[in-house]
Amino acid sequence: MDRNSVDWKGYWPAVPTPFKESGEIDWASFDALIDWYLERGMHGLFVNGTTGEWFSQTHDERRQVAEFVAKKVAGRIPVVIGVTTFTAKESIELANHALSVGIDGVCSSAPAYVKTLPDETIAYFTTLSDAINGPIMIYNWPHGSGIEIAGELAERLASIEKIVAVKDSTPNVDQFLDTTKRIVGKVRIFGNFMVPAHLDFMLANGGDGTIGGGSIFGRADSLYWEQVWSGDIDSARKHAERNLKLLEALWLPGGWAGKWGGYQSQLKAIMAMLGVPGGTVRPPRLPITDPKALTAIRTVLEEFDLV
Repeated sequence: MDRNSVDWKGYWPAVPTPFKESGEIDWASFDALIDWYLERGMHGLFVNGTTGEWFSQTHDERRQVAEFVAKKVAGRIPVVIGVTTFTAKESIELANHALSVGIDGVCSSAPAYVKTLPDETIAYFTTLSDAINGPIMIYNWPHGSGIEIAGELAERLASIEKIVAVKDSTPNVDQFLDTTKRIVGKVRIFGNFMVPAHLDFMLANGGDGTIGGGSIFGRADSLYWEQVWSGDIDSARKHAERNLKLLEALWLPGGWAGKWGGYQSQLKAIMAMLGVPGGTVRPPRLPITDPKALTAIRTVLEEFDLV
């Protein structure tokens, strides 16, 4: 397998998992949320990643999410699901289940917490590749995994048989651009190509899509990529400029947290203000309840004519 084995491209929301205040998964909100994404022309869905709060779910719940999303989407757009755990064995079990119920591909960061060394990272992904029968996306998430997948390590990983894509969520811009140049010919690259400087880079060097938290702009996010594909670069650039300003207004540098709360907590507060069915967070994340923080978030959304 390689980048040509899949047609993954464009804007994919990193889908939040809606929870009720009681802590249960809110399946009705989940159903409505997927409808919202489909109606806005999203080109794929990324489920049970960082935004999806995989870390607060049991393995059984993660299997339930895979089954639910596969049945709901029913092949209309590609779905990739996160299978990151602490061991290759557990990730393989989740991956094989997800593929068996109709999920299109699986994604994993390096094993959580352990901070694998380069050869250990290679061994982990090689084990996954050997044990599952489907395409794999690598998730470079230094904030959560403790390691940076860059340079020679990225090139070695891109040569593993079933690796077809990379979701690069590094805060290191120079690394992101260098890695893209190195491996975009082998695997599909999803990253922050939706700001002006990175739009120009992508036009010159290649790049395939963006997996963004929740999709705050909705249809404008998927339309951006359609404008790029059709050659309407002026329109795409206008959205990239607006997107950059919103990112700077809402999130801490590197995009790992909101200015007023945890990443998932702030995103779900935003979605509630937008009228999008995102539910609430599950511990260890806590919802944002401070009135001043909520007012500050709403003020930003009003400035961008989103509410």
